[in-house]
Amino acid sequence: MSIQSLSWQSWVVLLLALIAMLTLPFTIDSAGFSAAQTALVLALLIGAAIGDGLRLPVVSKAVLFFLAAHIAAWLLIAGIAGQEGSGRASFFCAIAAAWLLAWRCVSLLSSVRSRSRLTGALLRILIPTIFGAWILILWEAVVRGAGVPFILLPPPAAVGQRLMNSLPVLGADVRQTILKSVLIGYAIGCGAGFVTAILADRVAFLRKGLLPIGNMVSALPIIGVAPIMVMWFGFDWPSKAAVVVVMTFFPMLVNTVAGLAAASHMERDLMRTYASGYWQTLWKLRLPAAAPFIFNALKINSTLALIGAIVAEFFGTPVVGMGFRISTEVGRMNIDMVWAEIAVAAVAGSVFYGVIALIERATTFWHPSIRGG
Repeated sequence: MSIQSLSWQSWVVLLLALIAMLTLPFTIDSAGFSAAQTALVLALLIGAAIGDGLRLPVVSKAVLFFLAAHIAAWLLIAGIAGQEGSGRASFFCAIAAAWLLAWRCVSLLSSVRSRSRLTGALLRILIPTIFGAWILILWEAVVRGAGVPFILLPPPAAVGQRLMNSLPVLGADVRQTILKSVLIGYAIGCGAGFVTAILADRVAFLRKGLLPIGNMVSALPIIGVAPIMVMWFGFDWPSKAAVVVVMTFFPMLVNTVAGLAAASHMERDLMRTYASGYWQTLWKLRLPAAAPFIFNALKINSTLALIGAIVAEFFGTPVVGMGFRISTEVGRMNIDMVWAEIAVAAVAGSVFYGVIALIERATTFWHPSIRGG
């Protein structure tokens, strides 16, 4: 073992563990933590920090840090459960030390260079998963240890429990907001923007007259557009889909027009020497060159559509929908339900964006921006 090979995270872990030992117990009245539990937490923290100096393979060290960090965090959170607001300085020093061990684990995993595609794919999933899990762990520990009022910030465990108990309600909200308003509005808005961009490319006065208006319409505030759409199309999902169409139309139009201009003059001259007409050049040269721009618009619109539909539901909707649920549950002080809706919206938006990114990689694999050329 070499002390010089200890990382800075391990040195700080040792310092925090020492402070935790000097300021024991973990809670004000010593409840929740037995002597054996306290000793095990400190032993895990100190043992993993010292293990950083051992001559072990990188993966073995990462596994050591992973186990020590998560077992220590689990013991700390399990001990503080039911003792909310009683956490002392030793508790917060211990949870910070566990977080630093997880940080060291992620740093080691990030340095792994594997020629195996499967291992590389696993690391690309594992590293952000550990990173995201620790955001929830720190949130849970700080809220319970400091006794943050539930109405201000519920712990993730309470949000997860509410989410599992409200699956039928959340499913109905997802069906109303995402499957109806978002997807239909997204398809109409992006499709109309794409077709209009082709027309604008073909007709000069459309290109010169419509694009400046598009930039102006893109700056319209959604809170002004949404109530107008509700008056025009009613309280059900068509008015929310109309808001989504307004929000997604012009990003697709502007990006597609810019993409159609991406092909160089030399490439267009080459197509003309082959006696290619406008539509042949468009199909075989200009649309493939515009594909990265079009997919950028699709990705931007995937998040805009979700935001637009949820905000539009604040201005009138049937008694179902994610925006409706958030606005009503805030009034009832059911903050855990609000966070459950936010979590579902975040997951749905991430999946939507990820699916489009995968389609982009599958269809534009030849483009330098995808293959890294």
